[in-house]
Amino acid sequence: MAEKADKIINALSRNQLLGTIPSGLFLVNREKTILYWNPEAERITGYSASDVIGQHCSILEGIECGSGCRLFDPGTPEKPIINAECVISTKSGDRIIISKNVDLLYEDGEVIGGIESFIDITRQKKLEEKLRRHGEELEETVRQRTAALDDERTRLRSVLDAMGDPAYIVTADYRIDFLNKAMEKLVGNATGKSCHQTIYDLDSPCPECPWEEIRKSRSIHNEQRFGRNDRVYEILHTPVYSPQGELEKLAVCRDITERKEATEKLQELNRHLDSFVYTVSHDLRSPLTPIIGFAEFLQDEYRDKLDDQAISLLKEIESQGGRMLKLMEDLLQLSRVGHLPPPDEPVDVKKIIGQLILENQLEMSDRNIRFTVGEMPKLRIPESLISELFGNLIHNAMRYGCQPGDSIEIESDPSSANTIRVIDHGPGIPEKEREKVCNVFFRGTTSKDIAGTGIGLATVHKIVRLYDGSIRIEETPGGGCTFVIQFPDNQD
Repeated sequence: MAEKADKIINALSRNQLLGTIPSGLFLVNREKTILYWNPEAERITGYSASDVIGQHCSILEGIECGSGCRLFDPGTPEKPIINAECVISTKSGDRIIISKNVDLLYEDGEVIGGIESFIDITRQKKLEEKLRRHGEELEETVRQRTAALDDERTRLRSVLDAMGDPAYIVTADYRIDFLNKAMEKLVGNATGKSCHQTIYDLDSPCPECPWEEIRKSRSIHNEQRFGRNDRVYEILHTPVYSPQGELEKLAVCRDITERKEATEKLQELNRHLDSFVYTVSHDLRSPLTPIIGFAEFLQDEYRDKLDDQAISLLKEIESQGGRMLKLMEDLLQLSRVGHLPPPDEPVDVKKIIGQLILENQLEMSDRNIRFTVGEMPKLRIPESLISELFGNLIHNAMRYGCQPGDSIEIESDPSSANTIRVIDHGPGIPEKEREKVCNVFFRGTTSKDIAGTGIGLATVHKIVRLYDGSIRIEETPGGGCTFVIQFPDNQD
């Protein structure tokens, strides 16, 4: 194998060998006259071999001889010289940067000339310069951004220090990075310490720590007790960034202890009021039943012995007694709201609405009222309360919002999962009365001539509010009333 290789190498002429290397190459004698110029040198410089052979090497402006080139410089005895860089002119006048290797040629121990190989690194140098400038610009951008973040952080901390509400910033590993003055009064100077240990006296992060939501760039509210006096705080947790670009959590705390206590007292008063209403309604209903029964009995058994005035008075007793009995039943239902445990599984609202429509089928047929029910969400609310809620809304729409032949639509809002609309096409509710119609015993101007207790919509409002929902009234396009019920998204 070695013999074959030697044979092939020996067969190569010197010109073939020098002409096929992938770099420019030329030879000079001791007088620096160019003796050989290969094809790659022609391609790089634009000079043909005939242009330069026999010429002094200074024809290539920029390739300096003597000490500049260092090929024949006695002060640079070590040869070869590798990867030297210089600038030359091409035949067209362009300036290019080359990287070259130079060495001396010897014969019988005497220097007879030199050899130089070179490559064009102009593009590489331009790219390096572009990268260098880009790096400098990037460093300057980072410096400016860091300075801006520092300024922003300084302003943020100044604002937080001026606040009366306690506030603090923690890192992703639960270390306190900043405490404003109000927070320092509660927990002392605890910068660098763990938030769960310092603020909540826990050995590990809080069970309901909001960091997972913060990592999703979400803000979150919660309530916590902390501080020497065990106060209740509503806390807003918000993602912020350090000057180094690291995610941190800002917590701003609002003391709601008094508000919480007032709310609890109000809830207790409401419970007492519900209990009182229940007791009174129950006790009043007991004597009403026989009064109504006696009035009916007298009309049936002694009609021929009573004059018209007596009959009229007995009918009035029966009518007013029935109205009072219905009022007591509505008050009892209102007082029961809030005393039922939530169901284990979400309840099928559409199924309950379907049952309510069946219960009212006779009246619907008599008055030719049409119902349309769309897809409904499932809610984690007791079935009896859902039935009471939509039963009142359906009765309200049929009683006050429908003429014979009208339709009632119940539909969900596709843009909000737990929003339900009950739509009628009746006379509607004047805008100035819409805020009052859910008050107990309120009777709107459009319902004065229709019997009712004024408790149904109050019951609806109480059920909705009990489950953190909201209710509003809109005008139906073309006339009528639309009740919009909305529950939180985490209901289903």
